[in-house]
Amino acid sequence: MEKKKFQSISIAALIVSILPLTALAPSLLHFSLSNGIRTVWAGANIVFVLLGLILSIVCVRSKESRSVINIASTAISVFWALLMVGIVALALFLTFV
Repeated sequence: MEKKKFQSISIAALIVSILPLTALAPSLLHFSLSNGIRTVWAGANIVFVLLGLILSIVCVRSKESRSVINIASTAISVFWALLMVGIVALALFLTFV
């Protein structure tokens, strides 16, 4: 039962980790979004990255539940988190320089 629980959480973590890629869809389809929709989309992406990171870490912490899916979702989530931190750091640097 515990293995099945971690398996469903790991699949959810992988899906949530990939969801920020949907932000590219409007630009690929040549849609222009209003400022309000872009703000909501950015907030949703932040939530998806944090949720994916938390779910991935929960699954990877247990040695019995480690799998390729868990490791891949953790790597994707860490990449998104580092990208977000880098963008914030660059924005702060450019603001104060």
